[in-house]
Amino acid sequence: MNKLQSVGLKSGAAALRHTVWAAAVALAGAVALAPAAQAQTPPSAAVAQARPVKLALIESLSGPFANTGEAVYRNIYWAMERVNARGGVQLPASSGGPRPLVLERYDSKGQNEEALSALRAAIDDGVQVILQGNSSSTAAVLIEAINKHNEREPNKRVLFLNYSAVDPILTNEKCSFWHFRFDAHADMRMAALMEVMREDKALKSVYLIGQDYSFGQAVLREAKKQLAAQRPDVAVVGEELHPIGRVKDFAPYAVKIKTSGAQAVVTGNWGNDLTLLVKAARDVGYEGSFYTFYGNALGAPAAIGDAGIGKVVAVADWLPNVPGAQSEAFYQSFRTRFPKPQDDYVHMRMQLMVEALAQSIERAGSTDVVAVARQMESANVQLAGQGGTMRAADHQFQQALAVGVMDKKGAPGVKFDVEGSGYGFRVVRQIAAAKAQQPHSCQMQRY
Repeated sequence: MNKLQSVGLKSGAAALRHTVWAAAVALAGAVALAPAAQAQTPPSAAVAQARPVKLALIESLSGPFANTGEAVYRNIYWAMERVNARGGVQLPASSGGPRPLVLERYDSKGQNEEALSALRAAIDDGVQVILQGNSSSTAAVLIEAINKHNEREPNKRVLFLNYSAVDPILTNEKCSFWHFRFDAHADMRMAALMEVMREDKALKSVYLIGQDYSFGQAVLREAKKQLAAQRPDVAVVGEELHPIGRVKDFAPYAVKIKTSGAQAVVTGNWGNDLTLLVKAARDVGYEGSFYTFYGNALGAPAAIGDAGIGKVVAVADWLPNVPGAQSEAFYQSFRTRFPKPQDDYVHMRMQLMVEALAQSIERAGSTDVVAVARQMESANVQLAGQGGTMRAADHQFQQALAVGVMDKKGAPGVKFDVEGSGYGFRVVRQIAAAKAQQPHSCQMQRY
């Protein structure tokens, strides 16, 4: 085991953790996103040796959702490489001068208690920014714990940047000054899917299925609400919640879906819970459509195959086939950096999140958490033709959304496939940020 692999290995509550230095520290150079960036020189030795700004990724890095945690890691690591390649975050000499970003990994094992243990370990290790997203229930307990910690220990406060936990409650009833969400929440995503469902006049029946925790419940609740308001002619012929990450055989669920006669499935499932569901549906001969939050990668397209052409719909903040030269260059740069087909899952919002953090630190002129949070409230970032702004009222990032329909690579509008599957997503609807936004009920205590 080399030094990089062995740093920070622990047993007990903290479990496996290892430190990974970003480009300025552990790598020589970085992959450029555009021709102008290629002229940049690697950061100076002084910057590489400067006291880093520590970020902690708390995610499932083992167990049934390990692939989702690793996908997040690759995205954030790549985003930090970009910041460090241009010299790190630019701070005045009084605040230590230019400083690199460093990413540390903490395995939550998909358990809330493990995530809380990881949070304590990260704070003890001097981390100032917590990153998490692949579970809304975990995000909720982290928000509560961070709120309490920041009150008790104002000299060791931390920020929480959320890239995927999309239960609307997190920026409504549970909104927090320390928490910022960079993904569109479930109600926003459902409204985007409705843009397509509203035009499918042949659709008369749907089956709702989701993971039995706060996010999955929120998706089903909002699906029923929006269907009643916008497609009252569509009947909900089945509704099901299943244990998250525990179902190995979805055949019984797939049989129920087929037997119901539903013309379409609406689901917020992600990771293996989505892949196994669509595989089972294919195996039992289900021929309906899937309206999904995450059907555009992590094995789902390959699992459903030709049966998904024109039938699997996915909503995202960005898709590889979003039109435009800048978007195309961005995607090709990621594929150059991570060429293995199984690593092909890039998230624009995670890139924008890291850019927003760097911007906020630089505008604050320090790494003081309160000062950075105040600047984050007005973050406005652009990258590769995409961008967004933070809404100060509830700390919900406002950005455009895209809806795509699965098709074969090479079909009109499908230049790129995903994960080498031969299938990609043709963009059929782009929703501007102003239209994608939703009202909020946040009553935030500010600092």
